[in-house]
Amino acid sequence: MSETFYDLIVIGAGPGGYVAAIRAAQLGFSVAVVEKRSTLGGVCLNEGCIPSKALLESSEHFFKIHHELAEHGIEVPEAKLNLEQMMARKQGIIDKLTGGIAGLFKKNKIVSFNGQAELLGGDSTQQRVKVISGKNTQELSAKTVLLATGSEAIELPHLKFDGVNVINARDALSLTKVPKRLLVVGGGVIGLEMGSVWNRLGSKVTVVEMLPQIIPQTDPQIAQVLQRSLKKQGLDILTKTRLEKIEKTQDGILASLSSDKGEQQILCDQVLVATGRRAQTAGLGLEKVGLEVNKQGQLDVDENYQTAVPGIYAIGDLVPGLMLAHKASEEGVVFAERLAGQKAAVDYLTIPAVTYTWPEVATVGHNEDELKEQGIAYKTGKFYFSASGRALCNGMSDGLIKVLATPDSGRILGVHIVGPHASELIAEATTVMSFSGSVHDLAVTCHAHPTLAEALREAALAVNKEAIHA
Repeated sequence: MSETFYDLIVIGAGPGGYVAAIRAAQLGFSVAVVEKRSTLGGVCLNEGCIPSKALLESSEHFFKIHHELAEHGIEVPEAKLNLEQMMARKQGIIDKLTGGIAGLFKKNKIVSFNGQAELLGGDSTQQRVKVISGKNTQELSAKTVLLATGSEAIELPHLKFDGVNVINARDALSLTKVPKRLLVVGGGVIGLEMGSVWNRLGSKVTVVEMLPQIIPQTDPQIAQVLQRSLKKQGLDILTKTRLEKIEKTQDGILASLSSDKGEQQILCDQVLVATGRRAQTAGLGLEKVGLEVNKQGQLDVDENYQTAVPGIYAIGDLVPGLMLAHKASEEGVVFAERLAGQKAAVDYLTIPAVTYTWPEVATVGHNEDELKEQGIAYKTGKFYFSASGRALCNGMSDGLIKVLATPDSGRILGVHIVGPHASELIAEATTVMSFSGSVHDLAVTCHAHPTLAEALREAALAVNKEAIHA
């Protein structure tokens, strides 16, 4: 067993871990990264953000050919699905990006170890980590250890994953054929995105959500607009509904559902469980160093992301807050900079969240319910894409932008978008909010015409009833 000492050992090479490692290396720290996967990038690059967006893009093209291009005067009568090629394209993107991280590690002189990391404890000068790779073990030491192992899909007691009948998001990204009938349990981001992919490719998709609305915690009006649009696309969405049990029959999987309207049964070929994620801490040996998770299964940290054990830090899905790749990356950068003595901080109020359905949903800042609960006065401005010239030309006029701002100064408190390219439009809103900007700042900024971004300006103008095209 050999021992090597570093300034920093990062456990987990996802968007939080690899970004923290690179930033720390840039600041002069010697860095080692331990990752149990054979490739870098974590859940995001290997089985989450990137592969899902690749399939969403491909399936969207397929859907447009069959349902939208005729309106543009384009007829493609012989279009067929080649699912094998679609999956190969997805994998090619994954390989390119994960390989790119390996290249960045080499460029920044970061040493990478493949295996399961286990904390061994230490003292005020160092922390020890064991790396288990098959039958081989190696011990590493560092002044600081950062935990960035991300999260994993929650498995329900009555819906155990088997990879065939009951699947998780990772399985849904690699299906070899389109299920005729797919039941999605959970109307959150993952469930709706995966449901959209397979609906576009020909599956009859039913989404079951136990709460009153899809994408919970999102502005109710935004969620309602999205639900109407998804239903028009063919998804059957049942809110306030619970899946009680499933039974395999000769005709398929019989699912028993219950709601305030009574009980019903539906047949499906596969059940995708997308009811949330939980911090991935198994195998880390937290108990050996005196660390305990909180009620949410996460680790509490201070402003520097240090846990209750000096020298051990945590970021991303392991700590409280939204489970978002870019949130983890921001924390990774700030962790490294604070470790170097810099006064960096994450502005959690200006972290955007996106659902990549069609139309897309993007939000940043407070929603109306939060402002009401906190007793914060606000005004609302709305602009609908049905009045946007560019949206109409693109054939993407579903949705709206909602801007919430203070009545006096007009400082923007939140922006909520459901519509075309919302994931890109939210960046301007986030930038303005990051500088404590106001609706006036958006109003006096000249936006090119015709663009979708004009809708954000119009929504800002609408806060004070000054919108030109509303």
